[in-house]
Amino acid sequence: MADAAALISWRILWLTTLAMLAFAANSVLCRLALQQASIDPASFATLRLASGALMLACMLRFKSSATIVAPKVPADWVAVFMLWAYVACFSFAYRSLPAGSGALILFGAVQLTMFSVGLWAGERFALLAWAGLALSVAGFVYLVAPGLAAPEPIGAALMALAGIAWGVYSLRGRKVADPLAATASNFLRATPLALVVSVAMMPDQHGAASGIALAVVSGALTSGVGYVIWYAALRGLNALRAAAVQLSVPPIAALGGAWWLAEPITARLWIASLAILGGVGLVLTARSRFAGHTP
Repeated sequence: MADAAALISWRILWLTTLAMLAFAANSVLCRLALQQASIDPASFATLRLASGALMLACMLRFKSSATIVAPKVPADWVAVFMLWAYVACFSFAYRSLPAGSGALILFGAVQLTMFSVGLWAGERFALLAWAGLALSVAGFVYLVAPGLAAPEPIGAALMALAGIAWGVYSLRGRKVADPLAATASNFLRATPLALVVSVAMMPDQHGAASGIALAVVSGALTSGVGYVIWYAALRGLNALRAAAVQLSVPPIAALGGAWWLAEPITARLWIASLAILGGVGLVLTARSRFAGHTP
């Protein structure tokens, strides 16, 4: 019994690690495409969702011979809308945000969203967890507070909205029975919503081969496959830990941005990252107990 539990824990750890690397790669890929102006944000979002839907449909067909057109799972329209909102806000935010700062804002908002929903759903947290949350929030506020090194406000607001949407989407994923089918369904149904935005933004559309390639890689691999991995990992994480582990993404994205995009890692980003990750450490150390209903 103990060996089985340890095996499950290691499986969750590896799945979570792979998912966090995929999330960080999404920030770098999107920022790289938009920094080079090789594609517009609306087209990037649409191609990301469409290529993810195609990849997942192929995986689903290979697994179970299900049809590509209609994954055999009920539509979760809340998850569909949240996926679309996350991808759209994420793409437009990265027109002006560096990869590291954008990821820090994104997953700071994710943490607050998932923590709040978990609390509402009946999870009760130890004092140490509250201290960790407070430290993380302080780091988040410090990062986005006005100043010489503060992120651009519209981009920061869009990324915060993306984080709220992703937090809700992640919580919806905790109760899915088939991560692959659920993610394929969500991507397939979110793609038309992105197409509507693309049509509305048609005068600004442009796309070079490099930008299209980056969007397809982001959609098919680091989003489509990455989200299946994340949905599988979520079944072994409560809301607090699922929120906390995602704050490992910003430092990874910041290093990726420095390596691939020559973006500076500012003192403000370092201090905010240390505060947020220190808070995450406290949260992961603390225990939580459940009382109430699931979200």
